[in-house]
Amino acid sequence: MNRWILHPAAKPLLWLVLAAPAALLLAGALANTLGPNPAEALIRSLGDWTMRLLCLTLAITPLRQITGWHALLRWRRNLGVATFIYGSLHWLAYAWLDQGLEPAALWADVLKRPFILVGTAAWLAMLPLAATSFNRAIKAMGGRAWKDLHKVIYGVAITALLHFLWMRSAKNNYGEVAIYGLIIAVLLGWRWQQSRRSPSLPTSGR
Repeated sequence: MNRWILHPAAKPLLWLVLAAPAALLLAGALANTLGPNPAEALIRSLGDWTMRLLCLTLAITPLRQITGWHALLRWRRNLGVATFIYGSLHWLAYAWLDQGLEPAALWADVLKRPFILVGTAAWLAMLPLAATSFNRAIKAMGGRAWKDLHKVIYGVAITALLHFLWMRSAKNNYGEVAIYGLIIAVLLGWRWQQSRRSPSLPTSGR
């Protein structure tokens, strides 16, 4: 598996897989096959994919340590960037399709609805992570500072989960929230245990 992950074609293939959900949603929007409320379907589907990719990004380190597939570290940064891209598409779809890209309407809606506020906060918190997701930024900041900054992803996960919870609570639909909550709790709990055992984890490869 490590050899396959390190194959030159693996990373382009990974990006094709990561782009597929967005491409399918765009095709559905153009073909008008997203259901009776295509705008809502597009916004929520992009949000769902953001949560899935966020969980997958957090799962890379546990998976590589449990399975011995250490080359998975090569994909972690790509998954983090993809999470940010889907989160940005999710927020932009809301801003465009729900609020017509009107700054005053956007500002009022963000302040009025708590789940929009925390979702926006989660997206904004990902901005510095995406902006420092390349090797030159790591060298410029230094490994320790870069690692400390990227711990923000844990807060992003909790804030994104709260956004998802408040959004689904309007319809008393907590099934998916419970699944994501369990996954995030397990992943963050595992990281907390590892940090107690080994405070100085390696920072290379992201």
